Amino acid sequence: MTAQQVVRRWAWLGTLVIGSALYLAVLAVLSDTGNPNLFPTLILLGALVVPLTFVTFAAGRSGRWLIDGPTLGGALIFGGVIGVVVAGLLEYDAMRKLGALPMLGVGLIEEAAKLVIPVVLVLFFGHRYRSVGGGIVIGVAVGTGFAVLETMGYAFVALLQSGGNVGAAEQTLFIRGLLSPAGHAAWTGLTCWGLWRFAVQPTGKRFLGFVGLYAVAVALHTTWDGIGGRVTYAVVGVISIGLLLFGLKSAQRGEAISGSFVQ
Repeated sequence: MTAQQVVRRWAWLGTLVIGSALYLAVLAVLSDTGNPNLFPTLILLGALVVPLTFVTFAAGRSGRWLIDGPTLGGALIFGGVIGVVVAGLLEYDAMRKLGALPMLGVGLIEEAAKLVIPVVLVLFFGHRYRSVGGGIVIGVAVGTGFAVLETMGYAFVALLQSGGNVGAAEQTLFIRGLLSPAGHAAWTGLTCWGLWRFAVQPTGKRFLGFVGLYAVAVALHTTWDGIGGRVTYAVVGVISIGLLLFGLKSAQRGEAISGSFVQ
Protein backbone atom coordinates (compact mmCIF):
# COMPACT_ATOMS: atom_id res chain seq x y z
CA MET A 1 0.00 0.00 0.00
CA THR A 2 1.46 3.36 -1.08
CA ALA A 3 1.67 6.45 1.12
CA GLN A 4 -1.12 8.08 -0.91
CA GLN A 5 -3.37 5.08 -0.34
CA VAL A 6 -2.66 5.14 3.39
CA VAL A 7 -3.50 8.85 3.58
CA ARG A 8 -6.67 8.30 1.58
CA ARG A 9 -7.71 5.36 3.75
CA TRP A 10 -7.29 7.26 7.02
CA ALA A 11 -8.37 10.72 5.88
CA TRP A 12 -11.70 10.22 7.67
CA LEU A 13 -9.94 10.38 11.04
CA GLY A 14 -8.47 13.80 10.27
CA THR A 15 -11.87 14.98 9.01
CA LEU A 16 -13.50 13.90 12.26
CA VAL A 17 -10.87 15.44 14.53
CA ILE A 18 -10.64 18.77 12.70
CA GLY A 19 -14.41 19.05 12.21
CA SER A 20 -15.12 18.25 15.85
CA ALA A 21 -12.52 20.78 17.01
CA LEU A 22 -14.09 23.50 14.87
CA TYR A 23 -17.58 22.67 16.15
CA LEU A 24 -16.46 22.74 19.79
CA ALA A 25 -14.63 26.03 19.22
CA VAL A 26 -17.76 27.65 17.77
CA LEU A 27 -19.89 26.21 20.58
CA ALA A 28 -17.50 27.56 23.22
CA VAL A 29 -17.46 31.04 21.73
CA LEU A 30 -21.25 31.02 21.32
CA SER A 31 -21.77 29.93 24.92
CA ASP A 32 -19.33 32.56 26.16
CA THR A 33 -20.54 35.51 24.09
CA GLY A 34 -24.16 34.62 23.29
CA ASN A 35 -23.62 36.06 19.81
CA PRO A 36 -26.59 34.85 17.69
CA ASN A 37 -24.56 35.37 14.50
CA LEU A 38 -22.77 32.12 15.34
CA PHE A 39 -25.95 30.01 15.27
CA PRO A 40 -25.78 29.27 11.50
CA THR A 41 -22.14 28.20 11.79
CA LEU A 42 -22.92 25.96 14.76
CA ILE A 43 -25.84 24.32 12.95
CA LEU A 44 -23.82 23.82 9.75
CA LEU A 45 -20.84 22.24 11.50
CA GLY A 46 -23.00 20.16 13.82
CA ALA A 47 -24.95 18.73 10.91
CA LEU A 48 -21.91 18.21 8.67
CA VAL A 49 -19.01 16.80 10.70
CA VAL A 50 -20.07 13.16 11.21
CA PRO A 51 -21.73 12.71 7.78
CA LEU A 52 -18.71 14.22 6.00
CA THR A 53 -16.45 11.91 7.99
CA PHE A 54 -18.50 8.97 6.75
CA VAL A 55 -18.24 10.12 3.12
CA THR A 56 -14.46 10.35 3.52
CA PHE A 57 -14.41 6.90 5.10
CA ALA A 58 -16.43 5.40 2.23
CA ALA A 59 -14.29 7.14 -0.39
CA GLY A 60 -11.16 5.65 1.16
CA ARG A 61 -12.57 2.16 0.71
CA SER A 62 -14.10 2.45 -2.75
CA GLY A 63 -11.34 0.53 -4.53
CA ARG A 64 -8.84 1.83 -7.06
CA TRP A 65 -11.16 4.43 -8.52
CA LEU A 66 -10.52 7.81 -6.90
CA ILE A 67 -13.41 10.27 -7.14
CA ASP A 68 -12.29 13.83 -7.76
CA GLY A 69 -13.19 16.54 -5.28
CA PRO A 70 -15.55 18.51 -7.56
CA THR A 71 -17.61 15.40 -8.31
CA LEU A 72 -17.82 14.42 -4.65
CA GLY A 73 -18.63 17.95 -3.55
CA GLY A 74 -21.14 18.44 -6.34
CA ALA A 75 -22.89 15.18 -5.49
CA LEU A 76 -23.13 16.22 -1.84
CA ILE A 77 -24.38 19.75 -2.49
CA PHE A 78 -26.51 19.43 -5.62
CA GLY A 79 -27.69 15.91 -4.82
CA GLY A 80 -28.71 16.98 -1.34
CA VAL A 81 -30.44 20.20 -2.40
CA ILE A 82 -32.29 18.66 -5.36
CA GLY A 83 -33.24 15.64 -3.27
CA VAL A 84 -34.68 17.80 -0.48
CA VAL A 85 -36.55 20.04 -2.94
CA VAL A 86 -38.01 17.16 -4.97
CA ALA A 87 -38.94 15.16 -1.87
CA GLY A 88 -40.50 18.19 -0.20
CA LEU A 89 -42.58 19.02 -3.27
CA LEU A 90 -43.78 15.45 -3.84
CA GLU A 91 -44.55 14.88 -0.18
CA TYR A 92 -46.50 18.15 -0.02
CA ASP A 93 -48.53 17.27 -3.12
CA ALA A 94 -49.19 13.74 -1.86
CA MET A 95 -50.33 14.97 1.56
CA ARG A 96 -52.57 17.58 -0.03
CA LYS A 97 -54.27 15.00 -2.25
CA LEU A 98 -54.24 11.96 0.04
CA GLY A 99 -54.27 13.46 3.51
CA ALA A 100 -51.84 11.87 5.95
CA LEU A 101 -48.87 10.41 4.09
CA PRO A 102 -47.89 6.94 5.41
CA MET A 103 -44.28 6.24 6.32
CA LEU A 104 -43.99 3.91 3.34
CA GLY A 105 -44.91 6.82 1.08
CA VAL A 106 -42.25 9.00 2.68
CA GLY A 107 -39.63 6.30 2.16
CA LEU A 108 -40.60 5.74 -1.47
CA ILE A 109 -40.53 9.45 -2.29
CA GLU A 110 -37.31 10.36 -0.46
CA GLU A 111 -35.32 7.39 -1.72
CA ALA A 112 -36.45 8.17 -5.28
CA ALA A 113 -35.74 11.91 -4.93
CA LYS A 114 -32.16 11.22 -3.87
CA LEU A 115 -31.57 9.30 -7.11
CA VAL A 116 -32.08 12.33 -9.38
CA ILE A 117 -28.40 13.35 -9.51
CA PRO A 118 -27.02 9.78 -9.64
CA VAL A 119 -29.33 8.97 -12.58
CA VAL A 120 -28.20 12.15 -14.38
CA LEU A 121 -24.54 11.14 -13.88
CA VAL A 122 -25.23 7.64 -15.20
CA LEU A 123 -27.18 8.84 -18.25
CA PHE A 124 -24.97 11.73 -19.35
CA PHE A 125 -21.55 10.98 -17.86
CA GLY A 126 -21.61 7.20 -17.69
CA HIS A 127 -18.44 6.93 -19.77
CA ARG A 128 -16.55 8.80 -17.05
CA TYR A 129 -18.03 7.22 -13.94
CA ARG A 130 -17.67 3.50 -14.61
CA SER A 131 -16.66 2.27 -11.17
CA VAL A 132 -19.29 0.57 -9.05
CA GLY A 133 -17.30 1.49 -5.95
CA GLY A 134 -17.23 5.10 -7.11
CA GLY A 135 -20.97 4.97 -7.73
CA ILE A 136 -21.57 3.80 -4.17
CA VAL A 137 -19.52 6.71 -2.83
CA ILE A 138 -21.45 9.15 -5.01
CA GLY A 139 -24.64 7.73 -3.51
CA VAL A 140 -23.24 8.13 0.00
CA ALA A 141 -22.36 11.75 -0.80
CA VAL A 142 -25.86 12.50 -2.12
CA GLY A 143 -27.47 10.86 0.91
CA THR A 144 -25.14 12.82 3.16
CA GLY A 145 -26.10 16.12 1.55
CA PHE A 146 -29.77 15.24 2.01
CA ALA A 147 -29.22 14.28 5.65
CA VAL A 148 -27.19 17.43 6.42
CA LEU A 149 -29.88 19.75 5.05
CA GLU A 150 -32.60 17.82 6.87
CA THR A 151 -30.65 17.95 10.14
CA MET A 152 -30.06 21.68 9.77
CA GLY A 153 -33.79 22.18 9.30
CA TYR A 154 -34.68 20.17 12.39
CA ALA A 155 -32.04 21.96 14.46
CA PHE A 156 -33.31 25.37 13.35
CA VAL A 157 -36.89 24.39 14.25
CA ALA A 158 -35.71 23.11 17.65
CA LEU A 159 -33.90 26.40 18.23
CA LEU A 160 -37.02 28.42 17.41
CA GLN A 161 -39.41 26.24 19.40
CA SER A 162 -37.14 26.37 22.46
CA GLY A 163 -36.96 30.16 22.38
CA GLY A 164 -33.31 30.25 21.33
CA ASN A 165 -32.06 27.48 23.64
CA VAL A 166 -28.70 26.36 22.22
CA GLY A 167 -28.91 23.10 24.16
CA ALA A 168 -32.05 22.01 22.29
CA ALA A 169 -30.43 22.62 18.92
CA GLU A 170 -27.20 20.96 20.08
CA GLN A 171 -29.08 17.83 21.15
CA THR A 172 -30.83 17.62 17.79
CA LEU A 173 -27.55 18.10 15.93
CA PHE A 174 -25.80 15.44 18.01
CA ILE A 175 -28.50 12.77 17.65
CA ARG A 176 -29.32 13.29 13.97
CA GLY A 177 -25.72 13.97 12.95
CA LEU A 178 -24.51 10.83 14.69
CA LEU A 179 -27.22 8.66 13.18
CA SER A 180 -27.14 10.04 9.62
CA PRO A 181 -24.44 7.68 8.26
CA ALA A 182 -26.66 4.73 9.19
CA GLY A 183 -29.64 6.42 7.54
CA HIS A 184 -29.79 8.46 4.35
CA ALA A 185 -26.10 8.07 3.49
CA ALA A 186 -26.17 4.28 3.69
CA TRP A 187 -29.57 3.91 2.00
CA THR A 188 -28.63 6.02 -1.03
CA GLY A 189 -25.29 4.24 -1.21
CA LEU A 190 -27.16 0.93 -1.42
CA THR A 191 -29.48 2.06 -4.23
CA CYS A 192 -26.52 3.50 -6.15
CA TRP A 193 -24.72 0.18 -5.77
CA GLY A 194 -27.58 -1.42 -7.69
CA LEU A 195 -27.83 1.49 -10.14
CA TRP A 196 -24.15 1.41 -11.09
CA ARG A 197 -24.07 -2.37 -11.37
CA PHE A 198 -26.91 -2.13 -13.88
CA ALA A 199 -25.31 0.85 -15.67
CA VAL A 200 -22.00 -0.91 -16.36
CA GLN A 201 -23.71 -4.15 -17.42
CA PRO A 202 -27.38 -3.54 -18.32
CA THR A 203 -29.00 -6.95 -17.99
CA GLY A 204 -32.43 -7.91 -16.72
CA LYS A 205 -30.91 -9.61 -13.69
CA ARG A 206 -29.00 -6.50 -12.70
CA PHE A 207 -32.05 -4.30 -13.22
CA LEU A 208 -33.95 -6.52 -10.82
CA GLY A 209 -30.99 -6.21 -8.46
CA PHE A 210 -31.27 -2.43 -8.59
CA VAL A 211 -35.02 -2.58 -7.93
CA GLY A 212 -34.39 -4.99 -5.07
CA LEU A 213 -31.81 -2.72 -3.42
CA TYR A 214 -34.13 0.26 -3.81
CA ALA A 215 -36.86 -1.78 -2.11
CA VAL A 216 -34.44 -2.69 0.71
CA ALA A 217 -33.56 1.00 1.18
CA VAL A 218 -37.25 1.94 1.30
CA ALA A 219 -37.96 -0.86 3.80
CA LEU A 220 -35.09 0.25 6.06
CA HIS A 221 -36.19 3.89 5.77
CA THR A 222 -39.81 3.02 6.57
CA THR A 223 -38.83 0.92 9.58
CA TRP A 224 -36.57 3.70 10.86
CA ASP A 225 -39.30 6.35 10.60
CA GLY A 226 -42.29 4.18 11.42
CA ILE A 227 -41.09 2.40 14.55
CA GLY A 228 -38.31 4.58 15.90
CA GLY A 229 -36.60 4.09 19.25
CA ARG A 230 -33.06 3.16 20.18
CA VAL A 231 -33.43 -0.55 19.46
CA THR A 232 -34.85 0.12 15.99
CA TYR A 233 -32.15 2.65 15.19
CA ALA A 234 -29.45 0.23 16.35
CA VAL A 235 -30.79 -2.74 14.37
CA VAL A 236 -31.56 -0.77 11.20
CA GLY A 237 -28.25 1.07 11.49
CA VAL A 238 -26.21 -2.13 11.77
CA ILE A 239 -28.03 -3.66 8.79
CA SER A 240 -27.66 -0.50 6.68
CA ILE A 241 -23.95 0.00 7.39
CA GLY A 242 -23.27 -3.71 7.05
CA LEU A 243 -24.90 -3.90 3.62
CA LEU A 244 -23.09 -0.78 2.47
CA LEU A 245 -19.68 -2.07 3.57
CA PHE A 246 -20.46 -5.37 1.86
CA GLY A 247 -21.24 -3.45 -1.32
CA LEU A 248 -17.98 -1.51 -1.15
CA LYS A 249 -16.01 -4.70 -0.50
CA SER A 250 -17.78 -6.47 -3.36
CA ALA A 251 -17.03 -3.61 -5.76
CA GLN A 252 -13.41 -3.50 -4.63
CA ARG A 253 -13.06 -7.24 -5.12
CA GLY A 254 -14.67 -7.03 -8.56
CA GLU A 255 -12.16 -4.37 -9.64
CA ALA A 256 -9.25 -6.48 -8.41
CA ILE A 257 -10.47 -9.56 -10.27
CA SER A 258 -11.41 -7.86 -13.54
CA GLY A 259 -8.44 -5.52 -13.62
CA SER A 260 -10.78 -2.74 -14.76
CA PHE A 261 -13.39 -0.40 -13.40
CA VAL A 262 -16.30 -2.46 -14.64
CA GLN A 263 -17.66 -5.22 -12.39
